[in-house]
Amino acid sequence: MEMHQIRYFLAVAETLNFTRAAEQCNVTQPSLTRAIQKLEEEMGGLLFSREHHNTHLTELGRLVLPHLDSIYTTNSAVLAEAKQYRSMERAPLKLGVMCTISPGRLVGFFEQLRARIPMLDLQIQDLPAKPLVEALVGGDLDVALVALPSFPERCTARPLFTERYLIACPRGHRFESMNAVPLPELDGEDYLQRVHCEFRYHFEVLKVPKRHAVNIRYHSEREDWVQAMIAAGMGCAVMPENMATLPGVVTRAIVEPEVTRTIHLVTVAGRRFTPVEQVAIRMAQTYHWDAAEPTRTSMRWEDVAVVE
Repeated sequence: MEMHQIRYFLAVAETLNFTRAAEQCNVTQPSLTRAIQKLEEEMGGLLFSREHHNTHLTELGRLVLPHLDSIYTTNSAVLAEAKQYRSMERAPLKLGVMCTISPGRLVGFFEQLRARIPMLDLQIQDLPAKPLVEALVGGDLDVALVALPSFPERCTARPLFTERYLIACPRGHRFESMNAVPLPELDGEDYLQRVHCEFRYHFEVLKVPKRHAVNIRYHSEREDWVQAMIAAGMGCAVMPENMATLPGVVTRAIVEPEVTRTIHLVTVAGRRFTPVEQVAIRMAQTYHWDAAEPTRTSMRWEDVAVVE
């Protein structure tokens, strides 16, 4: 079965006239008739009954009509999508971004990417680090921005920028008077757990014995909720250096040891890149990430949802 046979069949089914169908398909009537006959051979029966000037679908023809129409419609849609992609009328890119990466670090890059690819259709999915890598390997994403100490063998990780981990505390906390906070100083502190924080993975890579034990009082996936409770004096939390902070939240660098994370642009090794992906990868590697540091007080109290 070939697509031109289906097209001829649909034309005859619509016009119920072989001559008009041939004109509509821009072929000779004998060519159209032979194609229909070949299709009938494959189907194992007549698709049309021709009685003098009365042409109509047979029972078999009525049975296969919706299926062949669906096949032809789907094929046309696929060809249209491919043509649109080749002409760059639409340039899709599915980008995964680890949910703890500050948007302030990325918007400048997105602006430059859009300027380079005017028809960019950027789809951003934010997830925790490990589910993000799984989605990338599974084919649900084209590229991803992830900070993990190591990646699966199937992944290629290109380093983009590095940032420190900080301790966030409320104003008036003893940490505020320190230039930096030694990690053992967290021992016994009330702590607000950021559920998706990958700090421990990076700390474990240092192979330094853990010399502190915090009192975890609260767990949340919401960064704004955690920060609101820090500002209210309910505890402290570890967070990446460039994450925007609420007023009332003070941050200090963690030392002894200093713990950092590197944001990588991650792809799947051996997977062919589309032209859009190639441009995005090249631009990510040449973008001046250090100049993209966000304002540290860009969040406002009115941006925080309050539940009474």
